[in-house]
Amino acid sequence: MKAEELLRHASKARNLAYAPYSKFRVGAALLSKDGEIFTGCNVENASYGLTNCAERTAVFKAVSDGVTEFTAIAIAVPGGASPCGACRQVLNEFNPTMTIMLGDENGQLIRITSVDTLLPDAFGPENLAK
Repeated sequence: MKAEELLRHASKARNLAYAPYSKFRVGAALLSKDGEIFTGCNVENASYGLTNCAERTAVFKAVSDGVTEFTAIAIAVPGGASPCGACRQVLNEFNPTMTIMLGDENGQLIRITSVDTLLPDAFGPENLAK
């Protein structure tokens, strides 16, 4: 799938964001190994620490539907910002080499990177005692 197509899905999801406090709307589109797309948006809360990012919303939706193998995620965010540390860690759990397509608030591609580039020396399942 082309980056532009996945970013279109992320941009649509961004329009659904619940961001009454920060006004910082983010959308994500997660591509499964089988080609299925799961979208997510950020959902804020008056208790700020309970806010959930778009990337994690997309992952949690996919996992709740029984899908755990992903190849790419597109993120539509003002300025093409990178995922936060918590989102990087969650993405790493499912595919450390996952492609990350960063787009602006209009879904225009800014750059392409990967989870392992954004989160070097990550802690993952292989680090847990067996």
